[in-house]
Amino acid sequence: MNLVALFLVSLATVGYETALTRYFAIAKWSEYGYWVISIVMVGFALSGVVLALWRDALARRAAGLLAGLPAVLVLAAAAGYHFTTTNPFNPLQLQNSTTWVQQIWNIGLYYAALLPFFFLAGLFISLCFVRHADRIGRVYASDLTGAGAGAASMLGAMYLVGGFALVPLLLLPLALAAGFAGAPYRAKALLAAVLAFGAAEAVLLLDDHATYNDFKAIYAPLHTPNAKIVASVNSPRGDYALLDDFTERLDTDISNNAAMLGVEGPPRSFGLYRDGNRIAALPRRQPIRSDYAAAALDALPYQLAPHAKVLLAGGSGGFRVAEALRLGAAQVRVLEPEPELLRITRHGLGPVMPLQASPNVRVAGSAPLAGTAGGRYDVIDVSADFLDAAETNATAFSREALVSYLRALAPGGMVSIPVSIRDFPVYALRMLATVRAALLASGIGDPAAHVVVYRSAWDVRILVSHDGWSAARIAAARTFCDDRSFDMSWYPGLDVAQARNNIYNDLPAVSFDKGEVESGGPDDAIADEAQAVLSGQASPSGQQFNLAPITLDRPFFYAALRLDRIGTILKRLEILPQTEVGALVNLAVLAQAVVIAGLVLLVPLAAPQRIRAASAGLVRAVLYFPALALGFLFIEIYLIEKASFWLGDRTDGFAVVLTGMLVFSGLGSLLSERFIDREMHAMVIVAAVVLAWCAAVLALLQPLMLATLNLPLVLRSGLLLGLIAPVSVALGLPFPLGLNQVGSGGLLPWAWGLNGAFSVVATPLANLIARSAGFSRVLLCAAALYAIALVAFPAMRKRSVWHDIAAPSPAAE
Repeated sequence: MNLVALFLVSLATVGYETALTRYFAIAKWSEYGYWVISIVMVGFALSGVVLALWRDALARRAAGLLAGLPAVLVLAAAAGYHFTTTNPFNPLQLQNSTTWVQQIWNIGLYYAALLPFFFLAGLFISLCFVRHADRIGRVYASDLTGAGAGAASMLGAMYLVGGFALVPLLLLPLALAAGFAGAPYRAKALLAAVLAFGAAEAVLLLDDHATYNDFKAIYAPLHTPNAKIVASVNSPRGDYALLDDFTERLDTDISNNAAMLGVEGPPRSFGLYRDGNRIAALPRRQPIRSDYAAAALDALPYQLAPHAKVLLAGGSGGFRVAEALRLGAAQVRVLEPEPELLRITRHGLGPVMPLQASPNVRVAGSAPLAGTAGGRYDVIDVSADFLDAAETNATAFSREALVSYLRALAPGGMVSIPVSIRDFPVYALRMLATVRAALLASGIGDPAAHVVVYRSAWDVRILVSHDGWSAARIAAARTFCDDRSFDMSWYPGLDVAQARNNIYNDLPAVSFDKGEVESGGPDDAIADEAQAVLSGQASPSGQQFNLAPITLDRPFFYAALRLDRIGTILKRLEILPQTEVGALVNLAVLAQAVVIAGLVLLVPLAAPQRIRAASAGLVRAVLYFPALALGFLFIEIYLIEKASFWLGDRTDGFAVVLTGMLVFSGLGSLLSERFIDREMHAMVIVAAVVLAWCAAVLALLQPLMLATLNLPLVLRSGLLLGLIAPVSVALGLPFPLGLNQVGSGGLLPWAWGLNGAFSVVATPLANLIARSAGFSRVLLCAAALYAIALVAFPAMRKRSVWHDIAAPSPAAE
């Protein structure tokens, strides 16, 4: 019966972890969700250490502990969430040299609030392993399938309630777990769980402090007079809110000369926010007002190619469609891969009407890489707000995507790529490096001759032509910019020194090393380095920042920081864009994780008589269980990234991969019981499957994804599950096979602690490897780790000589 309780506790634990991650995404920023993963695994690691050191005493009381823990877990979950929502942590103050110390203390308070729950959950799970050491495969299968059910149930719950209301739902399975306690304890355990459940729900529902912090984009407009949320949508992709407020306007880059051109500024709009971050302006009326379009920065391609056939990545709630038609486009095909924006465009939301039907306009939910198939376009235009509308939209700026755009251009056509320079002008230079790589991959030997760059004070547009730029088109582009006080930062034949005499929008270089602006008058920092970047030469920014091209293997747009210059980065924290902070959070979590993993590794040295295992077995275990923890999560993280691109959505990719891997790994764990006394033979099979699978995936997965992007989502999900199944079944075997070898003494919970400790290491380490070297390197590391696990397999006696305190028989439960 304890295995049913284990299933419920694992379900609630993963659900609680997911709910906390959603809380941080909504109330703070999503990168701070890494702390949740860290706290989870620290709790599991500590529980393993405690059980390893005091195994005998805890094993004697296992039945009572397993009966009483569900009620305690209910209270710990409620208290942890309550204190998390009342924590005054402010990420912006973390980047301020005078306020960061208090924020470090606030981070510590998160750990103090949440660690008790995950420690107790880990203790419950590891006690189940010790108590049922003769059924390790079934125990691990219950744990994995419960975790998979927890992830799936939370994703389903996100359609019903907002992210702040998820935790109260999770207390029910925790309380129900008490109903599967052993007969002598069941009545008391149930009573305690019911009382705890009532008290916890009262605290969460009657004293709710969960809200947006005051630095989120939605906070200020939401707190202006008469502001109101007129419609909302809950989904695993995020909590969407449609805000009606007098400050909401279309956020587009309009010339300072708009009045001279006889046009008004951008119209009022509704603001669409996801998790408190603004992702689009939505029109207040139909037809959409678009008379401002001729004064906008992104109008140039339409003047250079009149009556164009246009492929538009991102419709900006319909505004970009109206602009394109206003500028004379003959046909517009809109690609809107963000599911909620696509639904609004087609069906509306609250007071927002759907896009008016037009024979010249088609709207599809395809990603840009899929949407270019079979087309020939005069203009391929990426909307300025497309990048931040969805996490997976960064792939639209990759080298591979640009190659597909160039292939889809009609003769004389052009690609228009936006880059915001409000935070770092260097993002434009990195995009130029990506454009250069795409042109070279398309067989063009002189990339600089095929690029035009122009800008305002805030944004850059990069125009790329497969056919090059004629003198007439360059002259027309210069006239367009002069009329609107925009600056030409690059075109073939540009004299940078002469162009300095006619700069409308000063853009001085910023020295990241010195932390100061270096200016001797009107400057254009992009013009100063554009030719060098497009020619593949060294540039000053290349010394300070990462200008490596964006690729599908390394799809990080906001990754300009060079982490090998961490000292300089820490000195310049106050000027870092929020989008770059995620890498630093990963580094901080990794540093903490390495310390924790080292402490867990030292447990046998601190108390060898309690662990009670031969030194040879300890050495093998020290290699084997960390290798499994790192390898499993490296494969999972690799698959989540690839699935997000393949399915066109981060949430869909996460859900399919996590649920599929946990369920199929649970099946593998059950199969491990068929290999009793043949563990080494099974481990050889596992390593062979994993290594062969990794090699096949590295060679074939990307071509398969690109070839099937236009298939229906259900078929792509089926292909993904077919890809996941064989390796996941194999990955479910090694952990129970290893635990079968170490017996039920103190070495078993210590092995569980090692798995938890190195799982803390795995997530930030994999993300940092991917950021610097690509996700393919993450998968190669996973293959190497399973090879190490094969060599280090702890082939000891099946039952430890220290198994002198037998677990109660199943009948006693």
